[in-house]
Amino acid sequence: MKIVVNGRTRSIKAHPMKRLLDVLREDCGLTGTKEGCGEGECGACTVLIDGIVVDSCLVPAAHAEGRKVITIEGAARTRTGKALQNAFVEHGGAQCGICTPGMILAAAPLKRGASLHEIKTALAGNLCRCTGYPAIFRSVEAALSPAFAKGLRRGRLGKVKRARSR
Repeated sequence: MKIVVNGRTRSIKAHPMKRLLDVLREDCGLTGTKEGCGEGECGACTVLIDGIVVDSCLVPAAHAEGRKVITIEGAARTRTGKALQNAFVEHGGAQCGICTPGMILAAAPLKRGASLHEIKTALAGNLCRCTGYPAIFRSVEAALSPAFAKGLRRGRLGKVKRARSR
C-alpha cells in the first residue's frame, strides 16, 4: 500500500489491519508518534490524516492508503508546528515528552488568538500524566499569538479539522 507521510510517498508492506501507529514507528522509522494507552483514550499517538486529527492507534494502515498523513516530524517543518514546538519549550509545556507530539498536533486546528476555552476543547482528547495542563495551555496560547509566530518561516499545516469529540 502507498501512504503519503509528511509529503513523501511511501510504499508500505504491512498487513492492512496493522495499526497506523505501528506502521509509522516500525515501518517508516518515525518514532515521534507515541503510544500511550493503545485504546484511543490518551491522544499520545495523534496524527493528521488528510488534515483531520486522529488517534493512530485506532486506525488500520489500510485506512491511510492513498491519504496524506502528517506526524510530529512533518509538523516540525511547518510554520505552525515550529511555533507550537518553540512555545512548548519556552513556556514549559514539554515535560516528560510522551504527550507533547499529540498535544501539538491536536492544537494544529486552532486559529490565531484562540480563547482558553477553545484551547482546552481542542486538547480535551489528549492526556498529560505529568498534570502540566496550565503550562500546556500557556504554550498553545503563546504559539497562537501573532507576536510569537512572527519570524517563523515555511509552510503551514493547512486546513485541519477535528475528528474527535471528547
